[in-house]
Amino acid sequence: MDLLGWIVVGLLAGAIARLIMPGRDPGGCVVTILLGIAGALLAGFVGRLGGLYAPGQKAGFVAAILGAVAVLAIYRWFAGRR
Repeated sequence: MDLLGWIVVGLLAGAIARLIMPGRDPGGCVVTILLGIAGALLAGFVGRLGGLYAPGQKAGFVAAILGAVAVLAIYRWFAGRR
């Protein structure tokens, strides 16, 4: 059930990241949502490294959105260089 929670938070974080960073994405909405899931996982991992979250604790929703925005920005930067 923990993975399902990450996916749901990532879906919402990806959608909000898309609203924060509008524009054309090379991969479309599906890739943006997958990047949102990756951003939520990244936020949880970085938060655990920083001591903000316990090992079993999920990242906060705001942290997941920030992670999704960061992953989306990195993706756009690399995709734009091609």
